[in-house]
Amino acid sequence: MSKHYEHIIQCFKYLCPMFFRYQRGSRSLAANLSMSQTAVTADAVTPHADTREQEEDFDIPEEVETVIEHLLVGLKDKETVVRWSAAKGIGRVTGRLPKELADEVVGSLLDCLSFQETDNAWHGGCLALAELGRRGLLLPSRLTDVVPLIIKSLIYDEKRGACSVGSTVRDAACYVCWSFARAYEPTELQPFVTQIASALLITAVFDRNVNCRRAASAAFQENVGRQGTFPHGIDILTAADYYAVGNLNSCYLNISVYIASFPEYTNAMIDHLIAMKINHWDSVIRELASKALHHLTPQAPDYMATTVLPKLLTMAVGIDLHGRHGAILACAEVTHALYKLGLQTNRTVVDMISSECVDALKNIHQNLHNRKQYRGFGGELMRPAVCSLIEKLSLSKMPFKNDPLIAEWQQFIDDTIRTLHLVSSGVKDSMMDAVIAALSALCEEYYQTQSGQADPQIQDALVSRYVDGLKSPQILMRCGSALALGCLPRFIISGKLEQILEGLQQMCTVTQEASFTEARRDAVKAISQVCVTVGVCVQGSPDSALCGENVAGVYDTLLKNINDYTTDSRGDIGAWVREAAMTSLMDVTLLVASTAPEILSSDQMRCMMCGLAKQAAEKIDRSRAHAGNIFLRLLHSTEPAVPHIPHREEVLAIFPV
Repeated sequence: MSKHYEHIIQCFKYLCPMFFRYQRGSRSLAANLSMSQTAVTADAVTPHADTREQEEDFDIPEEVETVIEHLLVGLKDKETVVRWSAAKGIGRVTGRLPKELADEVVGSLLDCLSFQETDNAWHGGCLALAELGRRGLLLPSRLTDVVPLIIKSLIYDEKRGACSVGSTVRDAACYVCWSFARAYEPTELQPFVTQIASALLITAVFDRNVNCRRAASAAFQENVGRQGTFPHGIDILTAADYYAVGNLNSCYLNISVYIASFPEYTNAMIDHLIAMKINHWDSVIRELASKALHHLTPQAPDYMATTVLPKLLTMAVGIDLHGRHGAILACAEVTHALYKLGLQTNRTVVDMISSECVDALKNIHQNLHNRKQYRGFGGELMRPAVCSLIEKLSLSKMPFKNDPLIAEWQQFIDDTIRTLHLVSSGVKDSMMDAVIAALSALCEEYYQTQSGQADPQIQDALVSRYVDGLKSPQILMRCGSALALGCLPRFIISGKLEQILEGLQQMCTVTQEASFTEARRDAVKAISQVCVTVGVCVQGSPDSALCGENVAGVYDTLLKNINDYTTDSRGDIGAWVREAAMTSLMDVTLLVASTAPEILSSDQMRCMMCGLAKQAAEKIDRSRAHAGNIFLRLLHSTEPAVPHIPHREEVLAIFPV
């Protein structure tokens, strides 16, 4: 098909002479920059009188219309090579048409860029416009029609099933902007500089596809060099060059913040995130967009508080699942960012946002619960999002203490832990992390009384609930309960340490089935977390701190789990427990050695170092590396120095610092 187009074009070249072409006055980069600084530009070369007479006298063969019709149809073909060949043909043919007829071809191309057309038509239309621009056949008078369509092409993204189409369209739109830089004088593009620059930077930073980000960066660089009118172009290029935009996380969280520091681009970037990325089909993009809004809040705090947050709160209770998920995450991040800004000016979040927004934040959970939107597939997105909201609102110290909302949040967290076994395997870990983070922040902020203690009823209820959960027949219930005990703050653990350690040690030491290996791993992690939280006190109560009375039991449990070699169809799954036990031994040992090294016995240290040396010779490479790192960390530790390491000097001679 593409060869057929080439044959038509080669024949057509001999039928029609070259009529018109828009020409730039200068192709020199140095001349362009100097002209942009002095605001002196040359007018575009106009067709000569004899050329105009030639246009009027020359008769266009009737076959030309058929040729152009074939080429326009080829722009919508399903094959990329056909669309590319058709775009090349459009460029060659249009250069041999009179101005009026060529303008009709441009009008037909613009019809390809309508939302009634497929992505193939958009791609072919952009390629053809780029060819016309590159050849100087797209007159400046058409820019008012073309530029808005190119801006839409730069954000073209349509969902098809489990993926989306549009990356080719966005890439071709970058090609159009690249061709503009080479085709037009700076004065011709001046009215559109702000639109084009903002759109290119948004694509270069926020596009999901790395090829589109790099194409936009290259187009922006071309415009900066040849036009010289893009605001802060050189400064931005140093941060958003071709290679820098290759890392998606860096683009969203670092480069975007630098670009948004220039006021010309701040609101445009924030608005794009709200309109296109918060409701994106890819959950990774939604999460990155919410974090980007957190980082962009210091650039426009008033705009975020008065304009962006109300929009997000409306989306957070909308009917679109993806938009609802992204909006809840964004509400949490923006609120927390405003809280951080308020710390610098001694203002609370409530002082910075309206009372309507505060009420809307409180009502998000209840609205979702009433609509039963925590169930099914949607629940796998809503539950982590609401957990993130609870965490960020707690960290932001929202004035909800003694509010019935806190009990509802606690009930939601407990219900999420109970139903983790119903969640798809791909999201279990992320949901578990979100639940534990929410519980930790909630307890820290809302369960502490004026005296710094915990309410006895709340304390008893929390500890008893999670200790009982360690005996559940559901493995994820055990995992969640163990991690929940590990994240509790000190004022809740104090007075309940023996009960908590007893429950965790029982789950670790009792011979369990292979299916409970993950639960033992999380229980081992929780033991060290609890010990680090309560700290060490030589003369303290064993129910409130780690001391000589209970440290032996902790070490016995961890040393037994360092020899867990449980296997099943997945292989040596006991390695999870062994690695967790090694990490916990290091954390507890460094804690005790820094405060009360006298409660550590030589037998405990000998067993620990021997166990680590044994694990450093195991068959699993990951376990060997983990054990070796911990062995060296304890051996070389000086502040604090770990006591009773056997043959320290000889081992240091083998493993010097």
